[in-house]
Amino acid sequence: MKTVVECCAGHDIFRQGQAADSVFYLRRGKVKISVVSQRGKQAIVRTLEAGDFFGEGCLVGQRLRIATASAITDCILDRLDKRFLALLLHEHHDVAEFFVRHLLERNIRYEQDLVHQLFNSSEKRLARTLLTLAHFGKKSRSETIVPGINQGNLAEMVGTTRSRINSFMNKFKKLGFVDYNDEMHLTVNSSLLSVLLND
Repeated sequence: MKTVVECCAGHDIFRQGQAADSVFYLRRGKVKISVVSQRGKQAIVRTLEAGDFFGEGCLVGQRLRIATASAITDCILDRLDKRFLALLLHEHHDVAEFFVRHLLERNIRYEQDLVHQLFNSSEKRLARTLLTLAHFGKKSRSETIVPGINQGNLAEMVGTTRSRINSFMNKFKKLGFVDYNDEMHLTVNSSLLSVLLND
């Protein structure tokens, strides 16, 4: 069974530890996936945009959600019951191909993220995160970051402290790599790429 779900910014779509019984397809909006450790430390694992699937672990026997999915902006989603989606993937090869392609592309991004996390400094990780969040395009000289991402979120995504993020952001702003009046309206400029290229 497929149902359309509307979710307001700031609300959870599902929470870590809840029963995993469906897959979601994001039609419109932005979603963040976060996890909380047993000691209570939270980290944002990734952000999603229109065209992304999430929660697909239930298709391979995951009984409980291992992360929390929260709406960053107002969202419209398709909620696909796992049995319904399994049947759809079995009977419609075009849907199966689309779904598998999505999973493979995401797996490649995860591998790139892991290498980046292991071998680069916090400053470079922040630069890459900002460029990724802004969906930096080849034709654009500047892009605006999705609203709802603040320095606390960036610290969770980069794996460092908020004070270090604040220090790097002030440096980036002074150098003209980013521009912002507050954390909700952040613009990333193409010059930020230089941080990734410098050793």
